Amino acid sequence: MQDDAPIFGFNAAREDIVRTVVSRVVLSTKDPLLALNDAAYHETKRLETSKRGPEEQKELGEWQKLARTLSRMDDGERRQKLVELVEHMGWDVAGNFDPRVFKVSSKLLPPIVTYLLAPRTLVRLARDPRHLVSLSALDDKVRVEGPVEELRELSRHGTAVYVPTHLSNMDSIVFGYALERAGLPPATYGAGKNLFTNPVLSFFMHNLGAYRVDRRIRHNLYKDVLKTYSCVLLERGYHSLFFPGGTRSRSGGVERRLKLGLMGTAIEAYARTLLANRERRVYFVPATINYLITLEAETLIADFLAEAGKGRFIIEDDESSRLGRVTAFMRKMFDMQGAVVIRFGKPIDPFGNVVDERCRSFDRRGREVDPASYVKDLDGRVTLDPVRDAQYTRELGDEICKAYLRDTVVLETHVVAAASFERLRRASPAGDLFTVLRQRDVVVVPRDDLAKDVVKLRDRLVELADRGEIAVGGFLRTASGGDIVERALRAFAGYHASPVLASRPDGIAIVDTNLLFYYQNRLAAHGMAWDVIAPPGMPPARPPVFGKTGAQEAAQGGLS
Repeated sequence: MQDDAPIFGFNAAREDIVRTVVSRVVLSTKDPLLALNDAAYHETKRLETSKRGPEEQKELGEWQKLARTLSRMDDGERRQKLVELVEHMGWDVAGNFDPRVFKVSSKLLPPIVTYLLAPRTLVRLARDPRHLVSLSALDDKVRVEGPVEELRELSRHGTAVYVPTHLSNMDSIVFGYALERAGLPPATYGAGKNLFTNPVLSFFMHNLGAYRVDRRIRHNLYKDVLKTYSCVLLERGYHSLFFPGGTRSRSGGVERRLKLGLMGTAIEAYARTLLANRERRVYFVPATINYLITLEAETLIADFLAEAGKGRFIIEDDESSRLGRVTAFMRKMFDMQGAVVIRFGKPIDPFGNVVDERCRSFDRRGREVDPASYVKDLDGRVTLDPVRDAQYTRELGDEICKAYLRDTVVLETHVVAAASFERLRRASPAGDLFTVLRQRDVVVVPRDDLAKDVVKLRDRLVELADRGEIAVGGFLRTASGGDIVERALRAFAGYHASPVLASRPDGIAIVDTNLLFYYQNRLAAHGMAWDVIAPPGMPPARPPVFGKTGAQEAAQGGLS
C-alpha cells in the first residue's frame, strides 16, 4: 500500500475541489434558462411519480416554484440560482476520505470478512492473534490475478482508472479488497446514493473515498456536475474506479457495450494537465470480477427476463438489501476455494495504446508514442475538443470490452451451467428462449453424459485460453468432468432459494432454468454458450473454430 497516494490528502483539498467543480460547471453553462428548465422539468416529473415523504414533498414544491418563476427572473437571478443549485449538487456528490478510518478498516477487514465467510477459519486464526489482521486468511477464497507488480509500479507514475465488470453490489467491497491485497493505492469511486442508506456501509463508504451518485436524477446539469467532479479528481492524481457497464449485468453476461460518460472525463483531465504544464498521464486498467455464485442472481435474471423490468436501472429490493441473504451468500461462497477471482488486465492509455510500468505508451507495432499528440490540433496546440474526445472514448470502450473477454475467468458453475443448458435446449419442443426456460424440472441428464459434455466444453475453453482469449484456472484445466460437476453442484446447493441442479438417482435434474441461463450467459459473448443476450444491433457471438472436430461440433450447435 502506498501511504503517499494522493487520496490521503483528499480532505484538505475537498473544499477547493468542490469550488473548482462549481466554477467550471457554471462557466460552461451557456444558457442558464435552458439548464434550469431542464432540471426543473425532470425533477418535478421524478418526484411526482415517486413515493414521497415530507422531505421529498418539500423538494417537489421547490422545483415547482422554480418552474413557475423562471420566466420572470432576469439573467442575474437565473445565474445566481444556477450557482446555488450546482453548489448544492457538488457538495451532495463530494466524497470524503479519512486516513484514520482507512487504517482501522484495513485492520478490521480480514477478521470481519473471515468471520462472515469462514467462521471456522477465524477460530483457528484466533489461536495466534497476529494472523487476525492478515489478508492471508482469505487467500484461497479470493484470488487476485494479473500484472500486479507492473500496476504497483505504474501507480507511482500516473493516475489509474480501474474499469471492472459489474455483477453485484458486492463488487465495490470485493474490488477494494483486491486493491488492498495487491498492494495498490485506494481509489475514489461513485456509489449509488441508495447504498448510503445503510448506516454501517454509509459510514465506511463516506470516509473511504466514495462519492454519491443519485441515478434517479436524469437532468443534464447533474450529469455535468458528476463528469466535472470526476475530471477534477483525475487531474489532481486521484486514482478512480468506474463501473462502465453503468449498472449490474442483469443477464450475468460480460459487458459488450459500455456507458462512456465518466470514462470520457479521463481525456479531458489529461488535456487539462497538459494545458497547466503539469502533465500527469492517465491509464485505464480493465478488470473482471468473477463469482462462483452471485448474490443477486435470482432478482437480476428475473429483471432481465421481465419485459417491464428491462428498463429498471435501480433495484432496491434485491438480495443485497436483505442481511440474511447477504450472510448466507457470504458464508456459502467462502466455504469454497476460489469462490471469487479478480483479474486485472493489461493497462492501456485513454487512446487504446499499451502502457508499460513507467506509464509510457506504445502502439500496436511496439513503437513508443506521445499521448499528448492525440489532444493537439494541427498547429501542435493542446485543445479541449468534446467531439474528438467522444470518438476516442468510443474506441477506448471497444478496447475495454475486448479486454473483458480476454480476462473473463471461467469457473465451474459457468461450464456446468452452459453444458446443462445446451442439453435443456436440445430437449425443448421449440427453440425460442422462453419455451426453453419453461422446461423446469423436466430434463434429467445422466451424470456420466453431463460429465462428458463438461469435458468437451472445458477442452474448447482451454484452447481459447491458450490463445489468450479467455482465462481458465488450474483446477478446471485438469479436473475430471465428474469432479467439475460435483464442485458446481456444491456451489449451487444451499444458497439459492430453489436448486439450480438437483442430484437424482437417474442423473442430474435441471430445476431452476432461469438461474441456469444466468450462469451460462457468462460464456455467451465468447460463443461458448447460447447467445441470446447480445446488445441490440450486435449479432450473437459465433462459436470459435477449433480445428476439424471442434468446428463440426460448433456447426452442429452441440457439445456431443
